[in-house]
Amino acid sequence: MTQTAIVTGAARGIGAAVAKRLASDGLAVAVIDLDESACKAVVEEIEGAGGRALGIGADVSDEEAVQAAVERVAEELGAPTVLVNNAGVIRDNMLFRMTADDWDAVMNVHLRGSFLMSRAAQSYMTKAGGGRIVNLSSTSALGNRGQANYSAAKAGLQGFTKTLAIELGKFGVTVNAIAPGFIETEMTASTAERVGVPFEEFKAAAAAQIPVARTGKPDDIAHAVSFFVSEGAGFVSGQVLYVAGGPRA
Repeated sequence: MTQTAIVTGAARGIGAAVAKRLASDGLAVAVIDLDESACKAVVEEIEGAGGRALGIGADVSDEEAVQAAVERVAEELGAPTVLVNNAGVIRDNMLFRMTADDWDAVMNVHLRGSFLMSRAAQSYMTKAGGGRIVNLSSTSALGNRGQANYSAAKAGLQGFTKTLAIELGKFGVTVNAIAPGFIETEMTASTAERVGVPFEEFKAAAAAQIPVARTGKPDDIAHAVSFFVSEGAGFVSGQVLYVAGGPRA
């Protein structure tokens, strides 16, 4: 029987790479993003390669939208036993300039969104007698100038991961987190643009600080997700894996 995965924030970047990787691993994949039409390209690519996929537009911080989305996945693709909480936003600013809206927007998507999605999906996993939840943290969880909101949210996800691993383990559900370092995505490209540095220069500066001497690609994260989701990773739970090209952020 084909397993069904849900990947949030999957229209582009890391989420899209994860969705495509899980599809190539043989899972049916629900591609969730804020705008349903933005999911189309990823869904078509998966289907073109012979996989099954479904695009759904949903705000992960909206309780009713999350419930409806997960129910739709169960009806149209099958009961979800894999969830990857990847949806994220950034509202970077120094603390003295950060607005309450900047704080709330980041907390709502990363923390509230992961909570709502996990709560909705775990009911299917516990009934099935097993499942996998993978949360996307970040090396920013260790602290990063101008990201008090994002750092706090990503550190929060690590505590959330460890608690869910304790609560859901007896039902055969593992919960792990991946903390990417510098990954080449539209998000990092927009950061470079915001600070007025050409993206190639921005990447080169980042690579110079990374022991493996390169920046990460979305596929680097997708590979790690594939491991955590695999049947063979059933004895790995509550872990935070830093995928950052070295031992430190």
